Amino acid sequence: VLKKRFRCTPRTTPPRARERRRRDDAHDTMEETDLTVPVSTGTTILACAYRNGVVLAADSRTSTGTYVANRASDKITQICDNVWMCRSGSAADTQNVAAYVKRMVEEHAMERNGGGGTGTENEPMMMVDVRLVAKLTQKIAYENKEKLQAGMIIAGWDRIRGAQVYGIPLGGSMLEAPFSVSGSGSAHIYGYLDNTYKENMEREECERWMTEAISLAIARDASSGGVIRLVTIHENGCEKQCVLPKDHKVCDGELEQVAGATTTTAMV
Repeated sequence: VLKKRFRCTPRTTPPRARERRRRDDAHDTMEETDLTVPVSTGTTILACAYRNGVVLAADSRTSTGTYVANRASDKITQICDNVWMCRSGSAADTQNVAAYVKRMVEEHAMERNGGGGTGTENEPMMMVDVRLVAKLTQKIAYENKEKLQAGMIIAGWDRIRGAQVYGIPLGGSMLEAPFSVSGSGSAHIYGYLDNTYKENMEREECERWMTEAISLAIARDASSGGVIRLVTIHENGCEKQCVLPKDHKVCDGELEQVAGATTTTAMV
């Protein structure tokens, strides 16, 4: 008797059935996920007044939960020539708040001074009161406190009150202080800041102190990282700096960054 041999071939699923099964699995996953939970964002921002001006500092990592959406973002936004804003929380919320405040400040400057300029003799800088910008920001944050996930720091220099720093945390309150820190990384450096802060620091000392503080936050906080951006504001204008990871303070036995790049400085 001859036995016929049959080859067993794996059963394949038709393409349409595979696509239908994939959609069903995705639908089940969406039903199990609570879409009302807010996206977790993190950062470290810091502003401090020194003898003749103010310095703002921030890391550059934008995160969406555990995913790094942008490793080189700029969280320090210019409102006018003498006032800048540090942003933490939801990137969309803080960017819109900054845009609203900037528009209102420009309208105020045009009505009061006839517009701004580039900082030359023919076109003087558009300077406004730092406290005015802080109050406008606080008003928007407070009136929309149920909708916004935004913590901001307003800092700048004006001819009336000199260097000023205002912290505007979640909820829309406002506090003037010698220095202000916010973001997920701030919890890791509050003790360091309180223990090492000095009044009337010189510019170089203040910038070095803030760079070390942000470096320590980056080492501890998984939601902070990238480069450290600095903005220094004084009576003659403002300057921007970018401190690369190789120049960050080494913490807890970390491996040093590979050399080969330099710190860049740009005039604004």
